[in-house]
Amino acid sequence: MQHISPLTQRTAAAPAVRPGARLGWLDALRGIAALVVALHHFDVLRMLPFGGTVWRNFDMGLFGVMLFFIVSGYIIPASLERRGDVRAFWIGRIFRIYPALIAAFALSIMMLPAGDGSVALLRTGDNLASLVANGLMLQDLLGVINGMNVTWTLCYEMIFYFFVTALFTGGLHRHSAPIAAGLAAVALAAGTAVGTQLLGAEMGSARQLVLIVTPIVLVGLAGVLSGRRSLTRAGALVLAGVGLVLVTLNSRAPAFETWMIFATMFAGTVVYRAQHGQLARVPALLSCGFVVVAGAVVGRLYNHGEALDRTWSAGWKAWSIAYLAAWALFGIGFLMREHRFPRVLTWLGAISFSVYLLHIPLLRVVEPLVGVPPQPSSTLGRIVWTAIFLGVVMVVSYLMYRLVEMPMQRLGRRVQKAADRRWPRSVRTVAGTPATDGPGPAGAGTDAALSGTSRA
Repeated sequence: MQHISPLTQRTAAAPAVRPGARLGWLDALRGIAALVVALHHFDVLRMLPFGGTVWRNFDMGLFGVMLFFIVSGYIIPASLERRGDVRAFWIGRIFRIYPALIAAFALSIMMLPAGDGSVALLRTGDNLASLVANGLMLQDLLGVINGMNVTWTLCYEMIFYFFVTALFTGGLHRHSAPIAAGLAAVALAAGTAVGTQLLGAEMGSARQLVLIVTPIVLVGLAGVLSGRRSLTRAGALVLAGVGLVLVTLNSRAPAFETWMIFATMFAGTVVYRAQHGQLARVPALLSCGFVVVAGAVVGRLYNHGEALDRTWSAGWKAWSIAYLAAWALFGIGFLMREHRFPRVLTWLGAISFSVYLLHIPLLRVVEPLVGVPPQPSSTLGRIVWTAIFLGVVMVVSYLMYRLVEMPMQRLGRRVQKAADRRWPRSVRTVAGTPATDGPGPAGAGTDAALSGTSRA
């Protein structure tokens, strides 16, 4: 008689989930996060009679950022493990992020005058450092001005990819719970005591650090793209090592924020593992609970004084309440994951990366055309101005999604297949995890759902 494992029995007995509902909750959360971040930079609170109170007690930008990070933590490792193929994962990431990022930079530079500070790429006085650091998506950790205001979060996404890849190739990817709790503990202990951008100060300039880090990162990327097991592992270790050094010694953000970002992403992974039977519920709840509490506590302990200039927030309440709210909304979405969400939210989730990248440049373009600032004084004027801004952002973002993001993702899949033909992988598995082209534990469409995460 064939033996059937308890996990297989549970999976077989589980009721089928409607395909449209399966990942709609992730799209909806991304859509909400992108909308909130756009409205935050739109300064919508200035238009509300109670906006000042909200601003002091709730940071909309941090809320959107942390919601993005939780979603990324949930789905990024799932995509890598579903594929079981590090090279395919990285090719997918490259073609998902870089074409839209390059297009956003090109559009912004063409639309905005040189004096507009919202786009600083090639406008810092050191074009080489600016181009290389932003090209690596490590600029915020190399002491280089962000090419666009919002792209600082992409640095933490990139380092998360480094960490996840190294854990996966080393067979340690299932240890998300202790990693998340440990990083939260580091955030609580480090606070603001760890100096920021120490490496750049020691070397005298950001350019020297960029010139040292760049070849190391390129060697690591060559390794993970090689398709060879030993080179993949070596490359992943190189990337993780560089990432760890940079976030420890050269982050712009204070230590508590830096480590809470990574604790939050790994806690998102814990939720995924518990959901799919890879982790027992009790340790998952303990780990996530500790991360959530730590996220609120670090705000109370450290987010005041000089730290506010680096977290860009109004005070500890603004940080802590926003952090808790991000987890609360993620929890609501998770509990409702088998339900269909409004199509407008799932559509907004699909274009969320473009919304995230383009909303500030588009705001700067539209403002002078409609005579803003100052903000409209009448309620009707404020509603119309908000509608104009959101309408322009949605239309342009949708066009970039259709004309840039989707074609480039298709091209990425073709490049991946061509790479497999030209440079066959020496092994079909990495760290004992089988590769599969069929539906993974997160269901069909996981990679599509993954595509727009992260960006606030």
